[in-house]
Amino acid sequence: MSLHLIKLSVGSTVIEDLARWQRRYVDSGAPYPFHITRMRPRRAEELLQGGSLYWVIDGLVSVRQRLVGIVPVTADDGTEKCRLDLDPELVPVTPVARRPFQGWRYLKDEDAPADLPATAGGDGAELLRELSRLGLL
Repeated sequence: MSLHLIKLSVGSTVIEDLARWQRRYVDSGAPYPFHITRMRPRRAEELLQGGSLYWVIDGLVSVRQRLVGIVPVTADDGTEKCRLDLDPELVPVTPVARRPFQGWRYLKDEDAPADLPATAGGDGAELLRELSRLGLL
């Protein structure tokens, strides 16, 4: 059973916004897309045993990325931060409504939304998002 993180993708309204934002890091030479956070997860070892970062986009848990590394880093101003290295593959999940929150939260495997089947891509995924937004899923 895996442990995961969940985080808001601030400024994104669709999965492609997140993909475009992360592509900049890889295009500039980073080996993985990543996210810098202020706090290092205390349960980092558990997270790296198959855990993912689930992204909330426009009020819905929409996509996940497998965590491939959790690295302490020092910001330009000297403060200690944490870099979450992510698998570049964005895996759409069954949309689930989620209220805004600050930072990241742990997400138990049994509470994580299921991956969408490959056949649900494109218009099917958007239909599921809209049904969830309307409270019909």
